[in-house]
Amino acid sequence: MYADEAKNIFHAVIEVPRWTNAKMEIATKDPLNPIKQDVKKGKLRYVANVFPHKGYIWNYGAIPQTWEDPGHKDKDTGCCGDNDPIDICDIGSKVCSRGEVIRVKVLGTLALIDEGETDWKVIVINTEDPEAANFNSIEDVRRLKPGYLEATVDWFKRYKVPDGKPENQFAFNGEFKDKDFAVEVIKSTHDFWKALVYQKTSAGELKCMNTCITDSPCCCAGDEAERVIEEACPLGAEDPIPSTVDKWFYYEKN
Repeated sequence: MYADEAKNIFHAVIEVPRWTNAKMEIATKDPLNPIKQDVKKGKLRYVANVFPHKGYIWNYGAIPQTWEDPGHKDKDTGCCGDNDPIDICDIGSKVCSRGEVIRVKVLGTLALIDEGETDWKVIVINTEDPEAANFNSIEDVRRLKPGYLEATVDWFKRYKVPDGKPENQFAFNGEFKDKDFAVEVIKSTHDFWKALVYQKTSAGELKCMNTCITDSPCCCAGDEAERVIEEACPLGAEDPIPSTVDKWFYYEKN
């Protein structure tokens, strides 16, 4: 999880590069947790474009070794976790690659309530970004990238509306919490993850197989991991992206 614990610099795994639509996620129910495109009703999922947004408006990903426990009701949001690693939105200028691991500074967080579950969205910036030194708080984002935080709330509020779902809700009236609050949330999800990989919490369908947590009951030998990879589906031809993915949806803001 940590890139530099003393400075609260974290690692982040990029699942979705900015401007793309394919709904890619760390597959927590697959051995070794590969990044896969989500499938719904037999079809690959793409996030809809709600005007004026196109695809994801940040590099989107997750902080490794975190878990939002669905059995824990958050005292601030009043809702349980969404059973996934904690999400990040990287506001840096670089469009990252899928699967890229970057070092990030935490700036704040937004508490999305997604279909009744707590789904934290941590705002971060890549430490290698040319402007990273200028960003140390959520207020710096508001000052230096005017409109970005408001667009982020709007994106998460309405991105499921084209699928026939209601607008998402937020804790704290949609206000961003500061860096210190966000770091504490990350640390708490790390504790939940530790309970998971040390089998102090029921994993359910989640696969905690790993090669690096050597004292975890879920740790496996390198040859076992290689076998999982070898048994995966062979790489095939890429499916063309449907033309409907470029469609814009227009809605009145409530």
